[in-house]
Amino acid sequence: MTLISRRHLLAAGSAAAGLAVLGQPALALDVAELNKPPAIGEMFLGNPDAKVTVIEYASATCPHCAAFHADAWKKLKAEYVDTNKVKFVFREFPLNDAALAAFMIARALPKESYFPVIGIYFDTLQEWTKENWVEGLFNIAKQAGMTREKFDATLKDEQLARAILAIREDGAKFGVQGTPSFFVNGELYTGEDTFDAMKAKIDPLL
Repeated sequence: MTLISRRHLLAAGSAAAGLAVLGQPALALDVAELNKPPAIGEMFLGNPDAKVTVIEYASATCPHCAAFHADAWKKLKAEYVDTNKVKFVFREFPLNDAALAAFMIARALPKESYFPVIGIYFDTLQEWTKENWVEGLFNIAKQAGMTREKFDATLKDEQLARAILAIREDGAKFGVQGTPSFFVNGELYTGEDTFDAMKAKIDPLL
């Protein structure tokens, strides 16, 4: 799949998302449907049976997502995820070609590499997205052990691209209009949240 066809896929996804946001008011959120893993599989950390589930919809090229992961996420992970109090789910909501490609690469790597690579995307956002983002992305993939051949093949994987865009389209149906957006036990919160704000939402549910 070429970069041009990926743009066509992304445009199709945007149209679907736009309909979900701009159409008639959404019905009451079906939490069971929200919590249903996408067809491609769920990427999560923490206790799968935790009392609290936090779902984040993010874009790999979103500076607000990067800011959240640079500060609030590290504290959230240490206090709630690593202690098995919270199940943290990360869902892809790509806003452009570079983000879609980044998520495709992350999904194509071994599962244990997914979250570390997502972290690198956010930590080095200004570097890898500058000028030739394809090469910037390959440099990250190479660090994770991906060959150039595998990298190029992954970016041509239309089925993988569609699977990721399906996650974004579902997110739009649940009310996600931008990134980052968070669901805490099914309740939607939007924007670049602070750790203290997240803590205030989580603690009463524990």
